[in-house]
Amino acid sequence: MNISGSHAIVTGAASGLGAATARHLAGLGAQVSLFDRSRDAAGAVADEIGGTAVPVDVSDEAQVEQAVAAAVAAHAAPRIVVNCAGIATGARIVDRQGTLSVDAFRRTLDVNLIGTFIVMSHAARAMMAGPADANGARGVVVNTASVAWQDGQVGQTAYAASKGGVAALCLPAARELARFGIRVMAIAPGVFDTAMVGTLSDEIVAGVAANIPFPSRLGVADEYAALVAHIAANDYLNATTIRLDGGVRLPPK
Repeated sequence: MNISGSHAIVTGAASGLGAATARHLAGLGAQVSLFDRSRDAAGAVADEIGGTAVPVDVSDEAQVEQAVAAAVAAHAAPRIVVNCAGIATGARIVDRQGTLSVDAFRRTLDVNLIGTFIVMSHAARAMMAGPADANGARGVVVNTASVAWQDGQVGQTAYAASKGGVAALCLPAARELARFGIRVMAIAPGVFDTAMVGTLSDEIVAGVAANIPFPSRLGVADEYAALVAHIAANDYLNATTIRLDGGVRLPPK
C-alpha cells in the first residue's frame, strides 16, 4: 500500500504511541485524522502535522460513528487505521481490604478491547466503500495489544485480558475482511517511554530496563510508529500480532 496520499485514522493520537504514529504517517505523506478524547491536545498535534483533530471517546459507539463519518467527509475513505487509544489499569482481583476490582476490569475492557472493536468496525465499513488499489487492497487496521497479553503481571488482570482480546481479534477479523482487501494486524509493545510509565521513578525504570535483553532500555514511540508504517506498506503482513519489546519477558511482579 502506498502511504503517501492515503487517509489514516489514528486513535489516542494526542500523545504517546498515537501522536508519534500520526506524526510519522504525516511525514510519509498521509492525510491524518487524529481521534482523541482531548480536543486541545489532539488539536495541537494536528496543527503541527497538518492533520484533522476529531474529539471522540472510543468506548462510545455513537461518537465513533460520527467521528469516522466526519473524517471520511474531510479526507475520503481511510486506508490506514491505527488503534492506540487505551488505559493502563493496575488493580488486584481482591485487594488487601477485600475490595473487588470488577468496575476497573469492566472499564478497562470498555476502552481497550470494546473501543478497539468499535473503531475497527466503523472504519472497516468505511474502507469497504472505498476503491481498491491495483493489488485489490482497500486498507489495513493496526491494533495495539501489549506483551502483557502473554506476560501479564500481578495486578494486570484487567489490562492483560483486554490486550489479550485485542491480539485474539487479529485472525478472525483478518479472515472476515480479507474478501474486501482489508488486512488486520496488531502490535504488542513492551515497556515504552510514554506517559503510562512517566510516573515511575528513575530507579524503577532502570530496573525494568535491566530486564530487557537488547537494547536494554525502554522502547521509544518512534519505533512503534516505524513498525506501523512498515505494516501499512507491506501487503503480505496480515492476521498476526508482532511483539515489539527488545526481547523482554515480564516477571510476575
